[in-house]
Amino acid sequence: MLEEFYIAGLGGQGALSTGQLLAHAGLAEGKFVSYVPFYGVQKRGGMANCGVSVSDRQISCPIVTEPTVLVVMNNSSLERYENTVVSGGLVVTNSSLVEVPVKRDDIRVVPVYANKEAENLGDSRVANNIILGVLLELTGIVSIKAVEDSLRVVLPERHHKMIPVNVRALKRGVELAKEYKKAVEE
Repeated sequence: MLEEFYIAGLGGQGALSTGQLLAHAGLAEGKFVSYVPFYGVQKRGGMANCGVSVSDRQISCPIVTEPTVLVVMNNSSLERYENTVVSGGLVVTNSSLVEVPVKRDDIRVVPVYANKEAENLGDSRVANNIILGVLLELTGIVSIKAVEDSLRVVLPERHHKMIPVNVRALKRGVELAKEYKKAVEE
């Protein structure tokens, strides 16, 4: 099974660390992984995207051009990358910041009010891990335990004090995805 993720946002929104956590967790579970970050030219607030492939088999091309899963953290990312998702793919939007509607009807769209949920946990900086928890539940690509263990490796040591709130964010994302799946089934 190959899942190709494209995570798009602006610097400071956690798109790159989300990709790093996903990639590290995949490696920890013995999967083949590629992680390719893309940066804008601005020092602050510029484009910060990454492509992540996770597979049970070797990955022939590390560049994600037709993702099975797209995560968008802002309006411009949705407008730019919506058409790259394969038909039948998944788009997860940070609906706290993404106000532009998804135009396609051949993909599954899951809106997540990640910033609002992160603020409810007491730290808006963990919005990306709310979304990562949603991805883990919806795709099953890696375990939440592997991502939790990866936090110590991916986060700089100065941010290790934030590991507990990041774990709560992951778990809240899983809960939100379960609520979404239950609502869709009804």
